[in-house]
Amino acid sequence: MATYIILMRFTDQGIKSVKEAPKRIDAAIKGFEAMGGKVTGFYATMGEYDYVAIGEAPNDTVAITFLLGLGAAGNVRTTTLQAFTREEFAEFVKKLP
Repeated sequence: MATYIILMRFTDQGIKSVKEAPKRIDAAIKGFEAMGGKVTGFYATMGEYDYVAIGEAPNDTVAITFLLGLGAAGNVRTTTLQAFTREEFAEFVKKLP
């Protein structure tokens, strides 16, 4: 499965209803898992981003579908990074000319 790091910021709507956030987070994680994904870490953070999540998805289609739904709900805006393990990176480097 591919690994993704999702950086999230509250929207105005999301911060106005922040008391509901724990329920929304649980529901989002369950929805992602129902699509075949797995959340391996979730953190509320201070600084530029309000949340950071680390997850795995079986393919990019699952990842983008989930992220579009998350954005459409209107509580957070996301920036997503696909991440690679050290081993995967080493394999990429081996293929360089």
